[in-house]
Amino acid sequence: MTTAKITVRQDGPIGWLVIDNPERRNAVTYDMWQAIPEALKGFAADPAIRAIVVTGAGEEAFASGADISEFGERRATPEAVAQYNATTARAHAALIEIAKPTIAMVRGFCIGGGLALALCCDIRMAAEGSRFGVPAARLGLGYRFDGVKRLVDLVGPAYAREIFFTARQFDADEALRMGLVNRVVPKEALEAAVKETAATIAANAPLTVAAAKLSIEEALKDPAERDLGAIDAAVEACFKSQDYIEGRQAFVEKRRPKFRGV
Repeated sequence: MTTAKITVRQDGPIGWLVIDNPERRNAVTYDMWQAIPEALKGFAADPAIRAIVVTGAGEEAFASGADISEFGERRATPEAVAQYNATTARAHAALIEIAKPTIAMVRGFCIGGGLALALCCDIRMAAEGSRFGVPAARLGLGYRFDGVKRLVDLVGPAYAREIFFTARQFDADEALRMGLVNRVVPKEALEAAVKETAATIAANAPLTVAAAKLSIEEALKDPAERDLGAIDAAVEACFKSQDYIEGRQAFVEKRRPKFRGV
């Protein structure tokens, strides 16, 4: 399925969301931001999908940022800026809040709004030669608190300052040292490595993975905002599940468990 240059496909238990605008280095248009939540909604509703990979079409870029050519129309007035920001926020929230684990597969440029999108994924795996950066300070753009906090939570305040203040691009090795990405692999090996990681996740108990994702997200919030009741309910659901029985039986019988997410 392709909608507004967002391509969605399924490969066994893995769902793929592809930013499909390679002629513009996968710059993300307003219509694409709008399409992302709907695409993820389809993945969320399909029990056969256990993990989601987000990537860019072609070899040049994951996403080179938001499509700046639209800013004259889409961000010309305070009202237009508010609408644009609300749309991108919904796309980010859809990635953050989906119960299924997400992996950003990064090749080439991962800049600005593209990096913000990758930061919303649970895991980031990058090819050697990839480039990362936030050029806002060269464009006069302001970054909202949620996006800044997400970067600070990941790399710490010192690296976040360097990323935002210098507006320069960082290579994949620097991104790995910062903690911006989980792994860096040769370009030709990236897709296989991502598929292996996604398949490993998909073979695990879905309810357990979802509970862990929920707990981690809640841990990043201020204590007063944490929904500990939701975490307790998710953990309790694991212990009441058929998968819990299957996991114990498989361990005793020394075989691979076959989890069904129930």
